[in-house]
Amino acid sequence: MGRAHLSRPIQLALASGVIHPEVTLLDYGCGRGDDLRTLSGLGYDCVGWDPAYRPHGELRSSDVVNLGYVVNVIEDPAERIETLRSAWRLSRRVLIVAARVDVQAQPNESEELADGVVTVRGTFQKFYTQPELRDWIDDTLGVLSVAAAPGIFFVFRTEQDRQRFSSTLFRRQLSVPIGRISDALFDAHRDLLVPLIEFFEARGRVPQPEEIESASELTDVFGSIPRAHQVIRNATGKHRWNEIREQRRDDLLVYLAMQRFRKRPRLSALPLELRNDVRAFCSTYSAACAEADRLLFSAGQKELVDHACREATFGKLTPNAIYFHESGLVRMPPVLRALEGCARVMVGEVEGTNLIKLRRDRPKVSYLSYPEFDEVAHPTLAFSVVVRLDTMVATFHDFTRRANPPILHRKETFVPAHYPRRQQFARLTRQEEKRGLLNRTEIGTRNGWRRLLEAEGLKVAGHVLRRR
Repeated sequence: MGRAHLSRPIQLALASGVIHPEVTLLDYGCGRGDDLRTLSGLGYDCVGWDPAYRPHGELRSSDVVNLGYVVNVIEDPAERIETLRSAWRLSRRVLIVAARVDVQAQPNESEELADGVVTVRGTFQKFYTQPELRDWIDDTLGVLSVAAAPGIFFVFRTEQDRQRFSSTLFRRQLSVPIGRISDALFDAHRDLLVPLIEFFEARGRVPQPEEIESASELTDVFGSIPRAHQVIRNATGKHRWNEIREQRRDDLLVYLAMQRFRKRPRLSALPLELRNDVRAFCSTYSAACAEADRLLFSAGQKELVDHACREATFGKLTPNAIYFHESGLVRMPPVLRALEGCARVMVGEVEGTNLIKLRRDRPKVSYLSYPEFDEVAHPTLAFSVVVRLDTMVATFHDFTRRANPPILHRKETFVPAHYPRRQQFARLTRQEEKRGLLNRTEIGTRNGWRRLLEAEGLKVAGHVLRRR
């Protein structure tokens, strides 16, 4: 297959920093070399090999080896194993393994062959379940992989790199308004303080001297790094920084809770920044792990989950679930973050997710994609990935070919207070409520909503209700 854009495994590796300009890359089974051409054009040091299209390519040992959608087209199970092991031997730091999984849409017209199918293109495909693919990788290589996305796993050479990447899966970008207070000392040293601000936003704590390049300069000017941070707090208000600290502490506890599923590492196996996080937030590693375990077990108690859903400051609450925008996950009660984290450990990052649905009455997490959530007043559902935590099964549902897909109303209920277009969403809801449109049963689907608007002589232009 030819591609006009980077493959999903390469996109994920770039976004997470696994691939960066200082590493070397081998695309093992590169096909027509589309990823290589794009990466080479961007200045990355990359080579590729493919038995059909590039048999004389350089099979060199590299920092990163990409085995993207190769093992799923190999008919012989023994050859699959040898291919995976060969790619692992060439990887110095991380191996990326991607394969088709049955959480993704499968072809309707296919014939069974061995443990896979022959597609209408005449190619062999082995469709894995997400746990099956993970276990196959781990058992074959004798190491623990990390789910980066459905069908995509990263396998790291060192435990520190594995833990560093795993922790990023449960860390979300924060958006907390800064309250500005005039402060001459802050204004005089703003450029020097910016790296300290960025570090605290990222980790929720004051850095150790070895963690920030400007440590000596900050100490010379302010006396110490904590005093420099106090200048920032005095100038911008304490609320922002207290909130960031609490949210980053929750990040750490959710990450440690999720490590209980595989093999929780020793403190010495954690990268330096995570060890410092533990000391700053929980004093000791044993105390941090104990608190993380309590959080994990609370996510399995229906009464606690239900209470947390009702206590959440935003999100659409239904009799059996809560729906909320993925950007607000970091602001959800820790027990709900832990519940979602259980699903994330299994499937990784689900591309295109706008809304997350957590069931209040059973261990089930759904990732919902509304591609036009911001632009369209009542966007249609494109797909969902539903993860059942009791059976460890993930299923994919495609709505793009349905004649009458579900749509959204009251979008402001899904998003946190700081969401950029929340007021615009709320204004439309008030208009629709005034017209009595939102208490009708037929509005949940695109066709029902259109018929209702036509019958009332109305239309929605942008996010404004108008007469036709």
